[in-house]
Amino acid sequence: MDMRLQKVLAQAGLASRREAEHWIQAGRISVNGKVVTTLGTQADPVVDRIAVDGKVINRLEPKVYYLLNKPTGYVSTCADEFGRPTVLDLLKPVKFRLFPVGRLDWDSEGLLLLTNDGELAQRLLHPRFHIRRTYLAKVEGIPTVQALQRLSTAGDPAAPPKRRPTARIIKVGERHAWLEIRLWEG
Repeated sequence: MDMRLQKVLAQAGLASRREAEHWIQAGRISVNGKVVTTLGTQADPVVDRIAVDGKVINRLEPKVYYLLNKPTGYVSTCADEFGRPTVLDLLKPVKFRLFPVGRLDWDSEGLLLLTNDGELAQRLLHPRFHIRRTYLAKVEGIPTVQALQRLSTAGDPAAPPKRRPTARIIKVGERHAWLEIRLWEG
């Protein structure tokens, strides 16, 4: 079944649709041996031979999903320009091309989804799908009610109340607290 080439590339987990559009315009994509530079070009991922930079993609690769408890000291990317360890280093060897869905900072730890399912990643990350994210954060000190209210009023002031961030204390220690923070973006 024919579909737009950028959608084929995104579903194969190779790039976002927007990034795939840039690849097409740059002449990096070929279909059946012919370079394609026109956006909206249709191709059948089962029948057509689609290549990126001369390397044929395997559209029939099964979708895989890993939930990784990311420790601190790793970047949430596939490659790092500074040579720091990446979350993919924790999963080696893996025979599928994977990418993280979302991001946790270098000094953050937590659950991170890695997959080759570009369509799922798009649905989880794009703001138009309104996916709420929940974070647990350990903070120094005990936040005041006013500080929690400031967190809850951050973000888009035009957002409906049910789409605004929320923050609440879930556990208190001697010098720190654990907060549950729910966001609709970021």
